[in-house]
Amino acid sequence: MRLVIQRVSQASVQVDGETTGQIGRGLLVLAGVSDRDTKEDVDKLVQKIIKLRIFEDGYGKTNLSLKDVAGGLLIVSQFTLYADCRKGNRPSFTGAGSPALAEQLYEYMISQCSKEVERVEHGIFGADMKVQLTNDGPFTIILEN
Repeated sequence: MRLVIQRVSQASVQVDGETTGQIGRGLLVLAGVSDRDTKEDVDKLVQKIIKLRIFEDGYGKTNLSLKDVAGGLLIVSQFTLYADCRKGNRPSFTGAGSPALAEQLYEYMISQCSKEVERVEHGIFGADMKVQLTNDGPFTIILEN
């Protein structure tokens, strides 16, 4: 699983002009799944996401986690995170997981995050989504299992 995590002051996702998820301060998580990924991988990454100390404390140090700041999570599926551009100019997506597995693990990730974080919003798997965000920092991290 490959995640791009952005600390945001606000983020939203729209499908067909309708907002399907929106948060204020928190984390936008773009999630890509490979065929090697399991629920155990998701569990480990969920714990990492909620415990990442990437929010500033009163001294300006990145010492606080998502839970510490009562931040929201916006999770968006993104198979293009597995794009392979080593050959030619057209990306190959053979490293991305099958749609059935990817959707299952994406939904599982949302459910696991919802057990840990009060506000969890998300996009719609497989939809043409429009994501808007204000990256706070900017602060962007890539996590892989």
